[in-house]
Amino acid sequence: MPERLVVIGGDAAGMSAATNARRQLGPDRLEILAFERGNFTSYSACGIPYFVGDVIGDDVDRLIARTPEEFQDRSDIEVRIGHEVTEIDLEGRTVRVRNLATGAETREAFDQLILATGAVPKRPQLPGSDAHGIYGIQVLDDGIAVRDVLAKEEPQHAVIVGGGYIGLEMAEAFKLRGLQVSLVDMHEEPMATLDADMGELITDGLRDLGIDVYLNEAVTSFDTDRGKVSEVVTEHRSLRADIVVLGLGTQPNRELADMAGIPVGPSGGVMVDRRMRTKIEGVWAAGDCTEKYHRVSRRAVAFALGTHANKEGRIAGINIGGGYATFPGVVGTAATKVCGVEVARTGLKESEATEAGFEHLSVIVESTTRAGYYPGASPIKIKLVVEKRSGKLLGAQIVGREEAAKRIDALATALWNEMTVDEMLNLDLSYAPPYSPVWDPILIAARKAWSRVQETLSEC
Repeated sequence: MPERLVVIGGDAAGMSAATNARRQLGPDRLEILAFERGNFTSYSACGIPYFVGDVIGDDVDRLIARTPEEFQDRSDIEVRIGHEVTEIDLEGRTVRVRNLATGAETREAFDQLILATGAVPKRPQLPGSDAHGIYGIQVLDDGIAVRDVLAKEEPQHAVIVGGGYIGLEMAEAFKLRGLQVSLVDMHEEPMATLDADMGELITDGLRDLGIDVYLNEAVTSFDTDRGKVSEVVTEHRSLRADIVVLGLGTQPNRELADMAGIPVGPSGGVMVDRRMRTKIEGVWAAGDCTEKYHRVSRRAVAFALGTHANKEGRIAGINIGGGYATFPGVVGTAATKVCGVEVARTGLKESEATEAGFEHLSVIVESTTRAGYYPGASPIKIKLVVEKRSGKLLGAQIVGREEAAKRIDALATALWNEMTVDEMLNLDLSYAPPYSPVWDPILIAARKAWSRVQETLSEC
């Protein structure tokens, strides 16, 4: 009899784990059964705002990498969509599963289990927050629901609550669809993963597109009309709202783990070791529901990114199948684009560096993405956060126009390898006028940071 692997969650982490376990062990040695409460498997959640905004058209299949039928045909992996796991019985080694279409419940046995339950949008506990028309955008079904509302109800006024990645991308999506858009954020600037002195450029970009931005302002309630949202009420105003998107970030979906007694860490994610094993024998976890090791702060963190989920799922699958692989951690690299403004970050921002116990300094430089005389040269602003005496890079942020954001990858690589700004100063980066000034903005920032470090040392 083959062992049975049960997978809870049918997107990036879960199905990556399943396919990599299958590569290690054939069907005669490992039966794989996956449950997904939504209607899709292995899709690009990051593409949802571009689907809603009609940037990629109306064909939802373009976001789907592999269907349940393809998993069955190619890898002999059974996937049951529309099925929600509601309980894990660790002692009995079973899961309770509900068919969401019929309500029927069954129990399924497992020898190995992987939790890949993802993350859930943060939802404020405010009056009216459960009204129709208020959406958190996390799974593909959410994107389809919003797009259906745009088609059938023809809303005119959209309000985004929170200036995180999804909030900003959905603000742009609604604007592209012709809605009047307002964004409310309780922070000094949107994109709280950046320092405020970088976020102001994002605010300018939003307002240039005609989006009304209200900062340092908290939402207090949602007014409704016959069960449907009609206004978003803040400390200072009421905003008409035919549709609302919550852009307050996400948190690990830990409910099943909590109920089963699977340990959860300080970040709120399921605790795993480098092989993606939980504290329970035979139980693994991967993706947005888990906590990760931050290679700079040396702390446990929760990051919801498809890149991490795919990598962690691969690691888990290899180990479940009898191989050996480890996940070395993250540095928190991310990028997005909103209203023509590109945003990217890696490592620690200033407040995070302070919280982690680093004495640090920061520098900001402004340059262009190409040689200044070359057509299409666009502004770029780079901020480096550096350990004060060693000059070791701790973090970086970029805000700019076309071709700005991907420069974060060079900075993330330097950060991953624990480089100092002195070492970065002489990096042999490519140069040609269509791609960069002769001194790339990264090198200019490293040079400025190195000078600041030298000043600090001379004062000691």
